[in-house]
Amino acid sequence: MTMPSHTVSRNGARSMAQVSLFAALMAVMGLIPKIDLPLGVPITIQSLGVMLAGVMLGPWRGLQSMLLFLAAVAVGLPLLSGGRGGIGVFMAPSAGYLIGYALGACIVGAIMAALPQGTPRRTTISAFIASLLGGLVCLHACGVLGLMLLAKMSLAQAFKVTLAFVPGDLIKCILCAIIVHTVARGMPDWRFGGRQ
Repeated sequence: MTMPSHTVSRNGARSMAQVSLFAALMAVMGLIPKIDLPLGVPITIQSLGVMLAGVMLGPWRGLQSMLLFLAAVAVGLPLLSGGRGGIGVFMAPSAGYLIGYALGACIVGAIMAALPQGTPRRTTISAFIASLLGGLVCLHACGVLGLMLLAKMSLAQAFKVTLAFVPGDLIKCILCAIIVHTVARGMPDWRFGGRQ
């Protein structure tokens, strides 16, 4: 059975709007000042945007929103915290984290789609777990790899550097879960994790 073309185009337009909205949300989060560390990797709020994109949109649209954001950064738009942008940011020690934005959103979305939902409480717990595994573990794994390749750190050194960000990212996982709980209560038909 095929869907009417007007339904397909409406769904496509909704998907494009949601992808663009979350890319714009990342840009807005870039306006919040970063905290510079002497390690070459700043503390920003943008990893919360990665978590939200995956949880709210699912793996593919979450991935698309982060790729759209990263493409805008690559062409020179100053959308990263501190007004950074351009291809040079992908050569800096923090580049692994930037690449992790796209992969992290995809993994968060896939985990969220696989976890139980149904009630706001269950959806909130699933959002926390998905954010923790995709938005924290995956993002930091990419960051460690970037530090090893671009900053020439050993695995132990890169791991120590990334540990400085874990407490703040745990708070972001909690914030993501709180936002999801609010949306789940206010919009019970929202398809978290991109579920059909």
